[in-house]
Amino acid sequence: MALEHANDTNFDSMLGGGITLVDFWASWCGPCRMFGPIFETVSDEIPDVKFVKFEIDETNRRTPAKYGIRSILAFKGGELIEARTGLMDADTLTQWINELKG
Repeated sequence: MALEHANDTNFDSMLGGGITLVDFWASWCGPCRMFGPIFETVSDEIPDVKFVKFEIDETNRRTPAKYGIRSILAFKGGELIEARTGLMDADTLTQWINELKG
């Protein structure tokens, strides 16, 4: 599944259905830039999970503030079910997704 991009305006509408992973990132964040290609690669390998990127910038501060600006959030049916911080490799991200599918 292709990555989708969210902002404060459309964020809530992207959370329905099954599992949705949201990567909060910023262009000035080194680990965020390193994780971006990993997130995209895994999104291509797991089509039954929605992958959303949310760039934190001056115009998109409401949603990150609501969730405490964590790195990666997992939602199921629109409800936050888990959060992870820190850089993950593709295997670790895939393992986490499989655990969430449980």
